[in-house]
Amino acid sequence: MRLPVVIGCTFTFVIVDSVVSSVLYARWSGPNLFLDDVLDFDIHRSGLDLWIVFLIRFCLLFGASVGVLVNQHDGPRRVAFMDTLMVLISLTMLSYALAKLLIFSETGDLMHDPWFLSFFSWTCISAVGTVFFWKLLSSIDVGSSGVEERERLVDGEEGEEQEEEVETERKVTKKKPYSGATLGRLLSYCRKDAGLLSLAFFFLLLSAVCEAFIPYFTGKAINGIVIHKSMEYFIKPMTILTVLALVSSLAIGVRGGLFSLTFARLNVRLRNLVFRSLMQQEIGFFDANHTGNITSRLTSDTTQVSDLISQNVNLFLRSFVKAVGFFIFMFGMSWKLSLVTIMGLPYIAVLSKLYGEYYKKLTKEVQTSLSQANKVAEETISSMRTVRSFAGEDHEAESYYAKLLEMFALNKKQAVAYACFMWSSCISELALQVAILFYGGHLVVTDQISGGTLISFIIYELELGECLESIASVYTGLMQGLGAAEKVFEYIDRKPKHNLDGQEAADVLQGLIEFRNVTFAYPTRPETNVLKNVSFSIQPGKVTALVGPSGSGKSSCVSLLENFYTPQNGQVLLDGRTIETYQHGYLHSKVALVGQEPVLFARSIQKNIAYGLPEVPAEVVITAAQKANAHDFICSLAKGYDTGVGEKGTKLSGGQKQRVAIARALIRNPRVLILDEATSALDAESEHMVQQALNAVMENYTVLVIAHRLSTVQRANTIVVLDDGVVVEQGTHDELMGLHGLYYKLIKRQMLGSDTTKEPLHPFSEPPLCREEEEEEDRDDDSSESVPKY
Repeated sequence: MRLPVVIGCTFTFVIVDSVVSSVLYARWSGPNLFLDDVLDFDIHRSGLDLWIVFLIRFCLLFGASVGVLVNQHDGPRRVAFMDTLMVLISLTMLSYALAKLLIFSETGDLMHDPWFLSFFSWTCISAVGTVFFWKLLSSIDVGSSGVEERERLVDGEEGEEQEEEVETERKVTKKKPYSGATLGRLLSYCRKDAGLLSLAFFFLLLSAVCEAFIPYFTGKAINGIVIHKSMEYFIKPMTILTVLALVSSLAIGVRGGLFSLTFARLNVRLRNLVFRSLMQQEIGFFDANHTGNITSRLTSDTTQVSDLISQNVNLFLRSFVKAVGFFIFMFGMSWKLSLVTIMGLPYIAVLSKLYGEYYKKLTKEVQTSLSQANKVAEETISSMRTVRSFAGEDHEAESYYAKLLEMFALNKKQAVAYACFMWSSCISELALQVAILFYGGHLVVTDQISGGTLISFIIYELELGECLESIASVYTGLMQGLGAAEKVFEYIDRKPKHNLDGQEAADVLQGLIEFRNVTFAYPTRPETNVLKNVSFSIQPGKVTALVGPSGSGKSSCVSLLENFYTPQNGQVLLDGRTIETYQHGYLHSKVALVGQEPVLFARSIQKNIAYGLPEVPAEVVITAAQKANAHDFICSLAKGYDTGVGEKGTKLSGGQKQRVAIARALIRNPRVLILDEATSALDAESEHMVQQALNAVMENYTVLVIAHRLSTVQRANTIVVLDDGVVVEQGTHDELMGLHGLYYKLIKRQMLGSDTTKEPLHPFSEPPLCREEEEEEDRDDDSSESVPKY
């Protein structure tokens, strides 16, 4: 809220409190009795102590208001820091007022004094109002006052430092608690199970009502023996007790089963929502987030949310309904003993709140630490061959153990916090029970209640204590679950920075590709441009090759053409339209990619080839495999097209995986075919088989080739040479060789490193230069600069 409004409302409340408290005290005690109250104070008849309570309220709230008004920047933060202390002080004021009411109730005549009742009521109301206005002072929007003032000062030589400081203040100010709406949002996902939840709640009410009557009839049975000394008065309440216990047990079982079923469905919905959200994220998101962190939220966090919420919501509702029922019975038995109980409950609640907030913070840290451990485990297990080849097992085991120790250190903090909480909670409950027993004994001795009523009340109080203890533990569990839920909702709510919402889907696609002044940097390295004002075109039905040293930007061009990223400047066009305007499914049915290391899924070969195309006939799959020169080796397998390829295709050789990947691309009948170093990682025989498959189909497509071996692109219609993200040369093989530029140097360097006695293995290659020709060209070459290694 705005500063002037909050300060004005707070000052108004302070003035009203001053006037009302002083007038009520003066009317009650009279103007001549003030000195008598001071000199001869009697707690049983005087109201001076309540007026002193008002002075404490006045000093605290007035001082906080003046402090915020004087120091508008740091004042609200300091007031917020003392929130919990102020709540405790206000609770103490409220408890003292209730104790004063109990003291005056013993005198009888003063209990019905309207001025005392008014003074007592106003003390209770103003104690609550003090907390409310203290919260308002702590929630003042600093960004609308202090930060704006400071932003005006951001100029001159100190501009950068002040601007950074203002930005930090804004982040702190804008940080809002997220858990308040989280539980409601979690429960909103259970709307479809409203019928089951209603039925579960009915059985919850039934069990709670039955349990609420049990202590009452226990007291009746005790009175029947002790006071009436009659089996008739004893058997009747015992029969009712037995029926209530049976009905309650049955209701508890049905209630627990229904809640478990409902929240099992919640787990399914959460995982589905998280996974669907992940599928919509931009590629840069997966570059910046490790797979282990993502899978940890998808698996352990969602499970923890559903389990903790299901267990704790069930327990909370049961305990809350029982607590309400118990308190109604307690108030009916003795309102005085009930007030004693009320005095102790808020302190236990504040203690639970403090512990819950701290436990929630620790839980988030534990989840983060667990995700780090999962990251190490996932990375190690997925790269086990590399770990084994470098004998890194012990190192990885130690790394994982170190992460587990970090998590264990946080677990120890949780254990200490839990121990301290249980200790303080038990002490508080014991003090409350002693107070009730002591005051209840006084009431029995003075014949205000019977002994059986006191026993029933104590049983109710013990049951109420168990309910409150359950609610406290539930609060802790809920905070733990909500801490994990916040992480889950971060993924569910995350909006992709690169949307796939294009609408274009042309009936005929020519395949004309144009890069126009494209500048691009990866999201994880925004300060480094990997492409700098790149422009070139790929004509329909032609073969265009991208060559250049490692890191020159070739694969980045492919990523932009696949619409994985958005360029910072410039456009990537397909048939005159930007890539982003095409429908996601349409674009990737017309533009197919065969990478250097294709990823196959742990499914059958048939499902890998038809991936992303539901209900594809077997004949179409076979045709695509034949085009990719893969049909023969597939048929030689034990299960043919139903053979599983293993995780990431580990059951197939490199050449077989590559041909399956080519078939997966060709089955879509694309117009543009991208070959990203499709043969560079293969042995000679596998390369020959894959190259045969490619040569048979390249004439029918617009082809973009990224070559590791430069001889594979010598017969391309156009060769685009990249160096450090810039197009340095463009033309045919002969034209570029005549320029004696970077392409010429790359070709020469590769020829120097090749065996000149062997014939090339693939149709794009040409016989390498003989040694004499190379030496002659070396003498003619004036450039002495080092050639980039390729």
